[in-house]
Amino acid sequence: MTGLLDQFRTAPRAVLGRGGDDEETRRPLPVSGMLAAVGTLGVGLAVLTTVTLIGWMAAPRGPFGEGLPGVFRTACQLWLAAHHGGFAIPGGRVGLLPIGLMILPGALLYRAGLWMARDADLRVRMPARLPKGTPRDVENARRRAQLVLIAQAGISLAAPYALLAGVIALVSGNEVMRPFLGEALVSHLLLAFVTGSVATARTIGPWRSMLRLLPERPRSLVSGTAVAISLMLLAGAVLVLGAVVVNFARIQQMSEVLSPGVVGGLLLLLLEVLYFFNAVIWGMAYISGPGFAVGAGTLVAPTGVKLSAVPMLPLLGALPSSGAAPAWVMGVIAVPFAAGAVAGVVTARVAPTPSLEAAPLWGFVCGVTTGLVAGTLAALSGGPLGGAGLAAVGPSPWEVALSVTLEVGVAAGISAGIANWWLISRRPATPPEPVRRAGAVIAKAAGRVRPARGAHLPGHWLDATEAETQPIPVIRDDWTDEHAAAAAETFDDMSARRARATSRDSGTPRKPAANPPRKPAAIPPPKPRTDIVDESDDRGGHVIYVDPYAWDRD
Repeated sequence: MTGLLDQFRTAPRAVLGRGGDDEETRRPLPVSGMLAAVGTLGVGLAVLTTVTLIGWMAAPRGPFGEGLPGVFRTACQLWLAAHHGGFAIPGGRVGLLPIGLMILPGALLYRAGLWMARDADLRVRMPARLPKGTPRDVENARRRAQLVLIAQAGISLAAPYALLAGVIALVSGNEVMRPFLGEALVSHLLLAFVTGSVATARTIGPWRSMLRLLPERPRSLVSGTAVAISLMLLAGAVLVLGAVVVNFARIQQMSEVLSPGVVGGLLLLLLEVLYFFNAVIWGMAYISGPGFAVGAGTLVAPTGVKLSAVPMLPLLGALPSSGAAPAWVMGVIAVPFAAGAVAGVVTARVAPTPSLEAAPLWGFVCGVTTGLVAGTLAALSGGPLGGAGLAAVGPSPWEVALSVTLEVGVAAGISAGIANWWLISRRPATPPEPVRRAGAVIAKAAGRVRPARGAHLPGHWLDATEAETQPIPVIRDDWTDEHAAAAAETFDDMSARRARATSRDSGTPRKPAANPPRKPAAIPPPKPRTDIVDESDDRGGHVIYVDPYAWDRD
C-alpha cells in the first residue's frame, strides 16, 4: 500500500504538484488526498477480487457470479458492504453486514492518511509542541489551528473517496442486489473522514498528545466514554466466548449440516470471524438489559429467551434455548453500573472541578455520551436480512442507548462526585493560576536584584522607626569621644609651650628632668561611622543629632 502510494509521489510535479524546479516542493493537500483515495480503493478492490476469485474457482456456479465480470461485481459489492452500505433485494433489504469487514478499508485508509500527511508535510507545517512557557492564549490558538488542519486533511481524503465509491455503487448493481447510493456515499465519507483525521493527528504528534488537542472538559468526557464502552464490550466478548464454549457441540453440528468443503469451510470460518464483532455488540446489549432479536417476535435478554427459526449460521448456535432465564443471569446487569463507576472516576481525575455540585452532573453527561455511542454501535451491528421474519435482527438502538445512559450515567455521577470531593480535599490550597504565575514572576525578578557591596540605603536614620530600611544606631562604650580627645591634645600643647618660654626668660639652662615627659601617644584617627546616615552631618567632626521629640517640648 505504502509502496504503491510512494510511486504516485514520484510522479512529475508539473502535473500533480505546484510546479517549479524545486524537488522538495510538496503537493497541495487536496491533491495528496486524491492520490491516497485512489490508492486505497485500488488496493482494497484487488484484495477482495482475489478472495472472490478463489471462492469462484472453488464453486463456479455458486453465489460469486458468472464469469470474471460477475466476480468483479461481487468484489465491488463486498467493498460496499465493508463500509456498511445496504443493498436492496427482491422483497426486502440487506442491512445486517459484518462489522469485522470494516477492518480492511479502515486499515488501508489509516495508512493512506499517514502517507497523505507525510506527503503534504503536515508535521512540518504544524508541529506538536510549542516552547515551554508559551502563553495560554497562544496555546489555545495553536490547538484550534491543529484541529482545523486535521479536519482539512480528513475532508481532503474523504471527499474524493466518497465520489469514487459512488461510481463503484453504480457499476456493481445487478438484478438481484442493488446498493443504495446514498448509504454508500455517506458510509464512505464518514469512515474516510474519521480514519484520515486520526492518521493526521497521529502524524502531528504521538498518541498521548492526540487527546491534548481537545480542551480539558471534552477530553474528560471522551476518556470516560472510552473507558465505559471498552469495559462493556470486553464483558460482551467474554459472554460470547463463554456461550461458544458451552454450545460448541451445537455449532459443530450446524457446520456439518452445511458441509461447505475445504475452501468453503475456510470462507465460512472467515465469515463467522467477521460477524464475531457483531456478536460482541449483541452481548453488550444483553448485559445492558434490552437484549437483541433474531427475527420478528423474538428476544434474547436476561429476563428470558424467545426464539423461532434462526438462519443457518453456525455462530448462531451459541444462542441459549427458549424459556425463562435463571435468576443468577440477572447479575450481568451489574456490569454497566461497574463500568459507569470506573468512567466517573476517570472523568473526575482528568478534569476535577472546584464545584462539588457540578461533578455528578458531568458524570451523568459521561453516561449520556456513552449511551449515544452504545446506540450507534447497536445500529451498526444489526439490520434486516430480507423481509418477513428476518426484517429485524439485532438490538434496538434506542433501547440500548436509553438503558446504557441511565445505568452508566447514574453510577458515573455518584462515583464522579465522590472522586472529585476526594481530589479537592486532598489537594493543597493554592492561589488561582494567574495569581500564582504573577507571584512566581515577581519572585524571580526580585531574586535577580543584588545590592552593591558596602552600599547604604538612602534616607535619614530616623526613618528606621517607620520602615525597616536601616537599623537604629546604638551608643556603645568603646566608641572614641572625639571632643574629649581634641581637648586633651590642646591642653598638652599649651603646657609644653609655657615650659619652653620660662626657660628662655631665666637664661640658665635647665637640667633635663630625670623623667622627661613623654609625648602623648598618637591617637589613631577615628574610623568613619557607617551606622549613621544623616544629611546634616558635615563630616568635620561636628555631628548634629536631631531630636525627634523637640517639637513636643516647645
